[in-house]
Amino acid sequence: MPSPPTVVTPASDAEALAAIEKGSSVINFCATWCEPCVQLNAVFAELAEEHGAALRFVQLDADEFPDLCERFEIESVPAFLFLHSGKVTDTLIGASPGDLVGKVKENAITANIYRDEVAAANAPAPVPLNRRLASLTSRSPVMLFMKGSPDEPRCGFSRQIVELLQGEKVTFGHFDILSDEEVRQGLKTFSNWPTYPQLYVEGKLLGGLDVLKEMKEEDELKDAMPASALVPAPVPLNQRLASLTSRSPVMLFMKGSPDEPRCGFSRQIVELLQGEKVSFGHFDILSDEEVRQGLKTFSNWPTYPQLYVEGKLLGGLDVLKEMKEEDELKDAVPASAVAE
Repeated sequence: MPSPPTVVTPASDAEALAAIEKGSSVINFCATWCEPCVQLNAVFAELAEEHGAALRFVQLDADEFPDLCERFEIESVPAFLFLHSGKVTDTLIGASPGDLVGKVKENAITANIYRDEVAAANAPAPVPLNRRLASLTSRSPVMLFMKGSPDEPRCGFSRQIVELLQGEKVTFGHFDILSDEEVRQGLKTFSNWPTYPQLYVEGKLLGGLDVLKEMKEEDELKDAMPASALVPAPVPLNQRLASLTSRSPVMLFMKGSPDEPRCGFSRQIVELLQGEKVSFGHFDILSDEEVRQGLKTFSNWPTYPQLYVEGKLLGGLDVLKEMKEEDELKDAVPASAVAE
């Protein structure tokens, strides 16, 4: 556990007020020229270590905080004020060490009671059950109330409905009705449906396992789901590659990145393009094995790096070197990709 806070010694009136506005605190008004204060300051520090979890201990030099002395009507030192939420509830003037110890212990107990009362007063009122159920059934576009979880169903019906939804590639939220008896019983009345599992779509009951089985057989289940809950079919590889090669007017497929090439050929082609002031997008083929293998067939070019211009393969490092020697490289890329 963290150690309790020690004595706070504010540097300004504002900082001192901020230290005592919230919670419970004890202020020690003292002075360097007052001999009794020296002894009581040491006791005050020890009490801060012991009761710092309940009270905030603030020590002020009365000569440096005249406005606060006037505000709290401090006319002599040592003086101790006990506050709760910025209001003075107890005082101790010219105390002996024993008096100070007793007052601090008493106010530490009071502070704990006060803190519990404030927490109880500020605790949110319980949400009415029907409002809670309405919120739960709408927590996800498709919401399944089941026994257990999709990874660990705790009854055969729950397992079957999970498999059915996953087979149809429907994404859904879930709630384990075994974890909350109030929800388990209340939802039966709320939905007028006596059994589980229950499936809700956009906050409205769709039905249980039998209903979903019938809808699947009639090919109606997917139509009853919001589009956002259906996992899209994967994009065909060639369509994805066509999109990637056209992502930038000049697109380089390389190992690594322009800042950190992962092979000598990739480093050389980056330096060549940068030397010609050609701006280009890039894709690290080491990050995606499907792209790495598929692009070889797509472009009928077996090695990397590969450079594409407006979606069409221009070539690899050797081709670009030759084009640079023939002063043809800049003419082969769009003018918009060449810096002035």
